[in-house]
Amino acid sequence: MNNLFLVNILLALIWAAVSGSFSEPNLLFGFVLGMIVLFVIREQVGTMSYLFRAKRILSLIGLFLVELAKSAIKVAKLAVSRNLNLKPGFFAYHLNTDRDFEITILANLITLTPGTLSVDVSEDKKILYVHAVTIDDVEKMRADIANGFERKIMEAFR
Repeated sequence: MNNLFLVNILLALIWAAVSGSFSEPNLLFGFVLGMIVLFVIREQVGTMSYLFRAKRILSLIGLFLVELAKSAIKVAKLAVSRNLNLKPGFFAYHLNTDRDFEITILANLITLTPGTLSVDVSEDKKILYVHAVTIDDVEKMRADIANGFERKIMEAFR
């Protein structure tokens, strides 16, 4: 995977050199062009896992953007409502992953989503403590994390 990523970066740099422009849009275009080239010759160089991983990472980014928008709207509605019927609290989320990198990404995605904040990880890396502005159904929140961010993270990086 890492070697193919480096090859893709090299292809982007070659594209930029040939086209005579090292601007960010041109480098990005070269990177995408490199991915297409690697896709075309995938059987010869075994790039399927690299391309699938890129697709899964894009899927994770898409999920984050959707959750970001939904949470922002929910928090905005709470902020402008006349009666603040907040039920703030902490809950423990039992992690399915045990990899530091994946736990870090999960904690950051939760923190970047309005209305939630990752507070701590247990010493044994099995529990992530989360604070939420309002908790209506803690089991639903746990299921949303497990079936959303955590599942997509594990698909993208394993």
